Amino acid sequence: MSLRVGFDLDGVIADFRTAFAAASRGEASVDPIEAAVGLTEAEIKRAWKDVSAAHNWWTRVLPYEPAQIARLYALARRHKWEVFFLTKRPGTAGDSVQVQSQWWLEQHGYYLPSVLTVPGSRGEIANGLRLDVVVDDQQLNCVEVISASSAKAMLMLRDPALRQMRDHAMSRGIGVVSSLEESLNVLEGLQDVLPHRRGRLLRLVDWFPGAKRDGEPLPLNPRIERPLPAADSTES
Repeated sequence: MSLRVGFDLDGVIADFRTAFAAASRGEASVDPIEAAVGLTEAEIKRAWKDVSAAHNWWTRVLPYEPAQIARLYALARRHKWEVFFLTKRPGTAGDSVQVQSQWWLEQHGYYLPSVLTVPGSRGEIANGLRLDVVVDDQQLNCVEVISASSAKAMLMLRDPALRQMRDHAMSRGIGVVSSLEESLNVLEGLQDVLPHRRGRLLRLVDWFPGAKRDGEPLPLNPRIERPLPAADSTES
């Protein structure tokens, strides 16, 4: 059986923080380091007002690791993963949040994406979709996932200074990664383990440090005209 994986969009794949900081200042862009500085309540209100009025604003957010989005598509095709992109994005002028997010993912190399706008608990969603793994940048969401479903959770912590949060997550059985690339490496390792151990691999963190990769991944750009290898074939 293939993996069923849920990816949060903002904070995991899309750099919402930087785009939102720019909106709070009425600018087109800001330095990512400057975006890490906390915003005032007035700046937050201004930003959401501008975001809601902007035409297809969600299509303008930049990805953290664009090559890894294409790699995720290649891996999903190769291993027949069922991938769901989860988001609580509010609406804006223009197209629906779902259409904007689908268009954005296709522009970065993930074709025909399944985007779910989910305002409720991530745990309920993980349970309803029978997900194996959820990758999220909010620890609360990860806790909900492992509490309300049989899914495993990976917390995306891009800031290496958040060591205390990392230790707390690991103590709860939540795996911690610092990049989309790292999360995909882990999923490649889980590909041969998790589908056969559902219900027995109780804590992802127990297996997490041993994640390994065998062989070479598919090309980073899935647009290269090259047939996908069969599941039992080897690459030269």
